[in-house]
Amino acid sequence: MASYTKRQGAWRAQVVIKGIRQNKTFATKAQAIAWATQVEVDIRNNLVTGTVHGKTLEDACRRYEKEVSPTKRGHQWEVKRLTWMCDYQVFGKRLGDYELVNITPEVLGKFRDMRLAGTPEWRAVTGSTFNRDLNLLSNVFHTAVKEWQWIVQSPTRNVRRPKESPSRDRLISDDEIERISVNLGFDFRPVTTKKQAAGAAFLFAIETAMRQAEICSLTNKSIKGRVAHLDSTKNGSERDVPLSKVAREILVCLPVQEKDDVPLFLQTPPRLSAIFAKATAQCLIENLTFHDTRHEAITRLAKKLNVLDLARMVGHKDLRMLQIYYNETAENMADRLD
Repeated sequence: MASYTKRQGAWRAQVVIKGIRQNKTFATKAQAIAWATQVEVDIRNNLVTGTVHGKTLEDACRRYEKEVSPTKRGHQWEVKRLTWMCDYQVFGKRLGDYELVNITPEVLGKFRDMRLAGTPEWRAVTGSTFNRDLNLLSNVFHTAVKEWQWIVQSPTRNVRRPKESPSRDRLISDDEIERISVNLGFDFRPVTTKKQAAGAAFLFAIETAMRQAEICSLTNKSIKGRVAHLDSTKNGSERDVPLSKVAREILVCLPVQEKDDVPLFLQTPPRLSAIFAKATAQCLIENLTFHDTRHEAITRLAKKLNVLDLARMVGHKDLRMLQIYYNETAENMADRLD
């Protein structure tokens, strides 16, 4: 229904239909009636098609952050990604300011091309990184379609995706391991500083193939003899990780924690990343991240465990994932064939 109110010589028209409210002020009542009539037609047509005008990508992202993201692990990182994507300028306009009904495959295609090429404000990214961003946006759009009925279909369906980036095959040499350990000051003696604890975490990762966040989450309660129990992992399942003799020796070097909720390695993932990045820079070691320890560890463990035991230890439910992390060189494989 439309209503009209005269205020200070102007006419204000207001249309309210099934919770959708729009209003506007005009110089004459005739103009107000004409506008309200057209708005009523548009709203009723939109209700039939399932399209809601006025809802922006920013609106969708904010609602998604409140209703969907909290149910996921790493939801804080997801919120940050949605925030910066809304701030990205596409065709001279913030992506977040676009109405959902106006976000077309052409708009998202331009977003893709700019992300891959880079801009003065944003560095270029790989195809894999963009595809992860598009997956997140796709989740937002599909929720807007199925649950909120703000749009009739996701515009991401018709967006061409770039090729996935080649998997990293960075292994860590014994020389690099020694240089990093010396820089961080860890030599299997009692740990007294966070820098030394970072060195211990580095070697522990190579022994166990545990992820950075998993190592930082370890507490007294996590260690059960020769096994480390992980309550929460990347794939959402609990996992028991067998500990080698070297891994147990590393744990003995860590400070004794009286409280069960204090991290054994005295680190948070961001802090550990920062310390490790500084160490590799000082050691003049290029193209190495803490996560590369997982590649190195799985490659080493593959020589000791069968594929099923290895998958269970490192937490891979899909055995094909091991092909991404197992990076034995052809030269070493040739040695075993002789």
